[in-house]
Amino acid sequence: MANFISYHPWNRPGTEFTEESDYKNRREILKTIGLTTLGLIASPAFIQACKNPDHKQAFTSIPDSQYCENCFDFKGMKELYPAKRNEKYKIDRPLTKEYDATHYNNFYEFIDRSDDNIYNAYKFVDPFENRDWKIEVSGLAEKTGTFFLEELMKTFPLEERIYRFRCVERWSMAVPWTGFPLATLIKFLQPKSSATHIRFVSYANPKEMPGVNNLTWYPWPYFEGLRMDEAMNEMAFMATGIYGKPLPKQNGAPIRLVVPWKFGYKNAKSIVRIEFVNKEPETFWHKLQPKEYPFLSNIDPKVPHPRWSQEIEHMIPDGEPRPTLKYNGYGEYVGGMY
Repeated sequence: MANFISYHPWNRPGTEFTEESDYKNRREILKTIGLTTLGLIASPAFIQACKNPDHKQAFTSIPDSQYCENCFDFKGMKELYPAKRNEKYKIDRPLTKEYDATHYNNFYEFIDRSDDNIYNAYKFVDPFENRDWKIEVSGLAEKTGTFFLEELMKTFPLEERIYRFRCVERWSMAVPWTGFPLATLIKFLQPKSSATHIRFVSYANPKEMPGVNNLTWYPWPYFEGLRMDEAMNEMAFMATGIYGKPLPKQNGAPIRLVVPWKFGYKNAKSIVRIEFVNKEPETFWHKLQPKEYPFLSNIDPKVPHPRWSQEIEHMIPDGEPRPTLKYNGYGEYVGGMY
């Protein structure tokens, strides 16, 4: 059983690509939330992205970064990786190469003024300290308090699952995640019958994350949520690793949510707090732009984003177009909830 410790709440803090014809409208919307003050909209990389909705990114020339194996570590952790693959979950495409999946990351906490490419999170993660990670649990549950991630990982057997991953910006990947079902954690925490939703809060420290320091108009820390039936669905997954290794910082280390039938922004990263609540919680992007980021945010090619179609997605890194699948192809597992 995981160790339970009494703990005072610690550091609670835990672009969309458009068609060129929509660019001016996009600029006006982003201006209202302050993104243009960083010069990101005027940057060559962002303008090129707007002109290139196929997401053909020339990032293969970016020098490789050292993989940080010791960012989150404890005795016996390395023995947990690689975990046995769960063959139940099949995909219709090849795996995205590890380099590409770890060097193309939309992680706003790590947007830096010094770089025009907002997907270069890996360049700015070194100051992020994720050792001795703890998760605070509160709200309508029998087991609340603060839990060491190390103990949770020892309590719940890890497995590998290959999932399709789809961003609202129309790019996609196929990723082998290592972790455990969210339902397993929820059952361990014993939510009360009055709990209807679960809320996740991410780490946000301006001293370690340049985006938190620079994007001060955002309502940090990042927060997301699921209905309880969604959280208990077998597809919902708490990932602690990727490609048979512990998660790199830029991919949401040391623990993140993976809900593959929803757009990527629903997948909270670097989670430090879990709350069980009795009503639908507000979410980060919905608070900023309610019409564009609804609470459910299920992937559906017939439901367009207000400024672009969602019928086609583009695989990283070469932009290969593929038809978008309803619920990202996981309708047999999740379709009955909607």
